[in-house]
Amino acid sequence: MGLARLLPRPGIRTETAKGAPVGRVISFANQKGGVAKTTTTLNLGVALSEKGFKVLLVDLDPQGNLTMSQGLNPDAIERSMFDVLVHRLPIDEVIHHQEVDLAVSSIDLAGAELALSSMIGRERALEKAIAPVKDTYDYILVDTPPSLGLLTINALVASNGVIVPVQCEYLSLRGLVQLENTLAMIRENLNPEVGIEGILPTMYDSRTLHAREAVEILQENFGDLVFNTKIRKTVRYAEAPVKGNSVLKYDPSGAAAEAYRDLAKEVLDAAKAREHA
Repeated sequence: MGLARLLPRPGIRTETAKGAPVGRVISFANQKGGVAKTTTTLNLGVALSEKGFKVLLVDLDPQGNLTMSQGLNPDAIERSMFDVLVHRLPIDEVIHHQEVDLAVSSIDLAGAELALSSMIGRERALEKAIAPVKDTYDYILVDTPPSLGLLTINALVASNGVIVPVQCEYLSLRGLVQLENTLAMIRENLNPEVGIEGILPTMYDSRTLHAREAVEILQENFGDLVFNTKIRKTVRYAEAPVKGNSVLKYDPSGAAAEAYRDLAKEVLDAAKAREHA
């Protein structure tokens, strides 16, 4: 099906001049919508927080679904990531303390790409914005829009790695090629270290042959970049945001919550492997 070659994993975590590690920035990207980017950003973040890590979530999607998933109304938010990116407002002024810290989105963010387009260094607006708080967090997780526009480019430029949620169907797999090409251009011109941290099969239904074949195709083309964890279809992921909660808070002992705890363990195991490489 013409999937491109494997992307390299990103390098070892950066350290400050004093030797203290700075926050690892991971973006969740896929130009196809409805693949569980927001669900994964929130629930992985909460799962990492359960393990004692300090986590910041950044809602870079004008739809504001991550913001809404924590019980906040994007339409009522006065200052958001739009002000951070376009007006250089310090990011800590838009961080709300929910289950984990969250830099919120609003509908204004829909105008950010146009506003940024005429700015010098427009691809590095997010990188500059999070720099002052990087040493405050162990992980900074960025939810991106369902496109490969300037907001997503900002996220990829600012990131150490990218997690790609992929719906377990053939047409969703083809979108990886475009994302891979975009990452190659970003590595060449803007951020030489960014690569795919992992590919996460989502909306998996083991009862269907099509879903099982889709995972097999991913594994054949991307090998160990494909997480062992598979996010299965369940109504719990739709119910939890209605309550303004992660699924780990909404149904802490359920299978949906355990799936994201398993994913967190894989992410942390990969981090340990990088440190000892």
